[in-house]
Amino acid sequence: MRAQPAFLMTEPTHYGVSYEINPWMRPRIWSADPAAHLLRAQDLWRELRGVIEREGGVVHEAPGAPGLPDMVFPANAAVILDGRVLLARFRHPERAREEAPFGEVFRTLSQGGVVREIAANPGVVQEGAGDCIWDASRRLFWVGCGPRSSPDASAMIADHFGVEVVSLPLATDRYYHLDTCFCPLPGGDILYYPPALDEEALRRLRERVAPEFLIEASDDDAQRFCVNAVAIGGALVMSHPSADLEQRLAGRGYRVAGVDVSPFILSGGGAFCMTLRLDLSSTDEPHSVQPVSRILEEVAA
Repeated sequence: MRAQPAFLMTEPTHYGVSYEINPWMRPRIWSADPAAHLLRAQDLWRELRGVIEREGGVVHEAPGAPGLPDMVFPANAAVILDGRVLLARFRHPERAREEAPFGEVFRTLSQGGVVREIAANPGVVQEGAGDCIWDASRRLFWVGCGPRSSPDASAMIADHFGVEVVSLPLATDRYYHLDTCFCPLPGGDILYYPPALDEEALRRLRERVAPEFLIEASDDDAQRFCVNAVAIGGALVMSHPSADLEQRLAGRGYRVAGVDVSPFILSGGGAFCMTLRLDLSSTDEPHSVQPVSRILEEVAA
């Protein structure tokens, strides 16, 4: 019997949109009624968690920290494979202050047997799984670089984890992390938004993935953050896609579990950003994690 997929999510108690470090961020919209926006964000975060659990996932819940609204996006906190955690190094100071509290979260997870090893980032700007996405079908990491993560991150990740790494330079600040425009699916397909990748990235992708496995997202679906999806078995947890994309995914054997992440798109994030997969494995055997835990101690900023 296979272990349940395990995810880290961060409570949105301190979520908000108060600064602009990517083109999606809308602090003026948020500031018009922050209490109402926060209440809706909290409700929809709970709905996302519920969908993940109904699809068979286990959620390990961490607290946020005051003044760090984007901790609600733990995908950026680390790269994890085989229970080994490589901590992120953020480009912008607004998010760099998350590094210490997320380090405490992972130490707590280590003490609980959820992860087994934590390594500090040696100083390379690399923003976690947002720019380093595991492809279980091909046993490699697709690594984004450009707007946030440094091109040097690819070599660091390959050296640390000892697996193949393919660097995919991003073409635009609007799709600033790879997870906003690129999603490997369990059947070997790749859901992606071609305009977000530069010519070299597209060449590298097409060298390794046959055309019949590439699923292109439309402009509309990319703007809805549909590509920023969480795959759990045959289910794809994503922002509600267009009927066309949902039909094309169904034709490949995938079932869409649509969610509303609109309050989080105001900060430039979607379903994948709001989770961090903890049990990814470089072999056929998944990394085994302990049963669900709640991290109840407030993490110091």
